[in-house]
Amino acid sequence: MKKVDYIIVGMGLAGCCLAVQLLRRGKKILVYDQPRRNRATAVAAGLFNPVTGKRVVRSWKADLIFPYLHEFYSGLEKEYGINFYHVTPVYTPFRSVGEQNDWIARTSDGSFEMYGLKILPPDTYADQVKDPLGGIEVERAGYISTSILLDAVRKDLIQRESYKEEVFDEAKIKSSDSTLLYDDTEAKKIVFCVGVHGLNSKYFGSLNLKPLKGEVLTVLLKEKLRKIFNRGAYLIQMTSVEYKVGSTYDLKRVSEGVTEAARKELETKLDDLLRIPFEVAHQDWGIRPATGDRRPLLGVSPLNENILIFNGLGTKGVSLAPYFSGQLADYLIGYGKLDQEANISRLKSLYSMFR
Repeated sequence: MKKVDYIIVGMGLAGCCLAVQLLRRGKKILVYDQPRRNRATAVAAGLFNPVTGKRVVRSWKADLIFPYLHEFYSGLEKEYGINFYHVTPVYTPFRSVGEQNDWIARTSDGSFEMYGLKILPPDTYADQVKDPLGGIEVERAGYISTSILLDAVRKDLIQRESYKEEVFDEAKIKSSDSTLLYDDTEAKKIVFCVGVHGLNSKYFGSLNLKPLKGEVLTVLLKEKLRKIFNRGAYLIQMTSVEYKVGSTYDLKRVSEGVTEAARKELETKLDDLLRIPFEVAHQDWGIRPATGDRRPLLGVSPLNENILIFNGLGTKGVSLAPYFSGQLADYLIGYGKLDQEANISRLKSLYSMFR
């Protein structure tokens, strides 16, 4: 019988970060994973930006999450000897004079200085994008190469004999008073980090989890962009000529595969943003685990206190995963509490169905 402290089910970004956090705390883990084509982490561009959204506002808990993110990812680069964390300024052109005036007022108190946010004058990058009103530039933003990170952590887990590439069947979990048994492994707790595949778990019932489909393009440019540009669509450099463009947000049509409608939507947004000609080379898709209130899902199953969930990171997974995986890891070892806005105890409907 193999004994571990924790079993982690799923290794997208949530499971990957939680695995790292628990290993750093000296815990023995076993990760079950079945790599799936086009899952959200693999397709995502990995963008992080403390100033985001349609209304271009400061992200939820940004003052906590982004300093933590920097320390976590930069530390992992040193630990694994890899390069996946790219701090790169993001420039967002203003859409209107009203938006320009709003930002001048918002930044007057210096509350955005920690992110290196600057308001730039009209046509600052007019050779590459359409910015007749200027825009905001955030220095403490950027992206991570998610595939490089996941591959490095997976390799480490394999070397530790802590990784199994196979389907996890929750029906095979056997529970005693203080431990859980799964096949030939005994664990103190099991944490499900399975993204949209957690919709039908018997341990968490009808979670506030919503599949959110996103499609991205790979485009070719003959000229290197000076920044990450983001206005309706972002452009992140992948190679010397390739850029990832995204993303669409579709809660209604979540079938597998790419669509012509999404391609046209992204091409239109690029036309509105870029002054440089582009050529579409590839299109891809993924389905993110989002929530109705746009908050993560962390917490204990109403059916079994030794079974937990870490899910619902949505479009902000790169930003949210480090901080909340650390919080969950501390909670698992008996230190600290889960953020009430992220704790699944906030979902009264979930707990009422198990009474």
